[in-house]
Amino acid sequence: MKKKIVVIGAGAVGGYIGAHLFRAGENVTLIDFWPEHVAQINKSGMHFTNPKEEYTIPVKAMCLHEVQSLVKNPIDIAFICTKSYDTEWAATLIRQYLAPGGFVVSAQNSINEERIAAIVGWGKTVGCVVSGIGVDLYKPGQILRTWQPGGTPKNVFKVGEVHGRTTARVKDLAERMNAIDSAKVTENLWGERWTKLIHNSTHNALSAVTGFNMRMMVEQDEARLLKIKLAAESIRVGLALGFNIEVIRGIAIEKLLAAAEGDPAALVEIKAIMSEEITKRSEAGRPSTAQDIIKGRRSEVDFINGLIVAKGKEAGVPTPVNAAMTALVKRVEAGELAPDPKNIAGL
Repeated sequence: MKKKIVVIGAGAVGGYIGAHLFRAGENVTLIDFWPEHVAQINKSGMHFTNPKEEYTIPVKAMCLHEVQSLVKNPIDIAFICTKSYDTEWAATLIRQYLAPGGFVVSAQNSINEERIAAIVGWGKTVGCVVSGIGVDLYKPGQILRTWQPGGTPKNVFKVGEVHGRTTARVKDLAERMNAIDSAKVTENLWGERWTKLIHNSTHNALSAVTGFNMRMMVEQDEARLLKIKLAAESIRVGLALGFNIEVIRGIAIEKLLAAAEGDPAALVEIKAIMSEEITKRSEAGRPSTAQDIIKGRRSEVDFINGLIVAKGKEAGVPTPVNAAMTALVKRVEAGELAPDPKNIAGL
């Protein structure tokens, strides 16, 4: 049965999710605050390019000032796909238009379910961890996917309840999202969230401060070792906080911890796994923080590496490399530094 679905934040991830749900036959409206983007979508649809093909989906969009019209059609599922720093206002905006059984899905970086629940309630909050999608909104109405579609068996979307039980609504949501790319229900939402945060911590800030794309961060020895050190710090914090951390892109956390301590066999094995995975990426692939720097936008570093530093202080776990990367991104954001591999010398 069709449900009324909105996506708040029709950027790279939100635009991809919303348009492809529409293509699958869902009743979807995109909501965004970039007038030129909304106008282009409504004029010509959302255009997509991936390593295999180009195509256009005739989804519709509205600007923020038009959201009040939703009072006539209450929302069953509201995806929040904004940057983490825009979470609270997005949840506040859509709360009053939810149907009685409607709920909000965080399909964002970082861990924002608690912020959303503080506004709409825990019972109306669902998580969706998005992993291995690799998308970039590079001009109005046009999204580039740098990761080859077809995530099975890895699963691009992990949908879960905050209480960890499998419910009818998350099974239904995962089934709907399976029309976009591989999806599953997880009973380990918080562990999946921290696992994704670990992965993001290894390359988002690193790409932003060096200018490296995803391939270069694996191929360059210094950058690859820094990725491993960032991961190890993030893993130690997550374990101290009690998260059930999953395998990270094919690498067991024990291997990453060993490699960070200089274990030769672990370093060789991780290099091989990273090198194999990166073949699925196009040369244009850059993580979201690097995309933000290129576009002159505020980044989410406070909600990725910065969050790991904050949680590390709570848990009594040192995070000097994540702290250094957070500080470097802020200097690049402020224009004090330009992205350059020299920025990571000595880290």
